[in-house]
Amino acid sequence: MARPKPIAFDKKKIVAENRRARFEYSIDTVYEAGIALTGTEVKSLRSGTGSIAESYAEVRDSQVWLVNSNVPEFSHGNRFNHEPKRPRKLLLHEREINKLHGAVAREGMTLVPLSVYFNTQGRAKVELALAKGRKDYDKREAIKEREWKRESARVMRDRG
Repeated sequence: MARPKPIAFDKKKIVAENRRARFEYSIDTVYEAGIALTGTEVKSLRSGTGSIAESYAEVRDSQVWLVNSNVPEFSHGNRFNHEPKRPRKLLLHEREINKLHGAVAREGMTLVPLSVYFNTQGRAKVELALAKGRKDYDKREAIKEREWKRESARVMRDRG
C-alpha cells in the first residue's frame, strides 16, 4: 500500500522536544540532520512517543551519533522490536561533520538535540544545535529577561 502524500505547505510534526536545552545552553548554530531508524522505531515515533530530554550527540569515527535518546518499543513489534536507548546514527554531510568535530574538540562546544520531527516528505529529522553551556548567572539573567518581556507584554495588552 502506498504511503499517503503529505500536505504541500511547510508543516512539520514535532515528536520530541528538548525545551530545557535552550535554557541550559546558549545556542550557536542549528543543523538539520537525518536519523537512521529501524522500522519499529519509525512506527513508535509516528505514534508520538519518544524523548530526547537527557540525550546528546557525539562525533565518533567521523560519524555523528545521537546518544541516550529514548524511543519506546513499538506495541505490536513482537521479536523484531528495537532497543529503546540504543545510539542512533545521524546523517549529515562530511563537511558539516568536520565543522562539528572541530567546534567540539577545539572550542569546547556541545552537540545538543533540540527536537525530533517529521518533515513534509515524512522523513524523521533531528534539529541539532552547536551550543555552549551557560553559567548560573547567565541562566538567572535569562529568567529576568523572560519575566520582563512577559510583564511588558501584559501591560501593553491591558492598555490596548
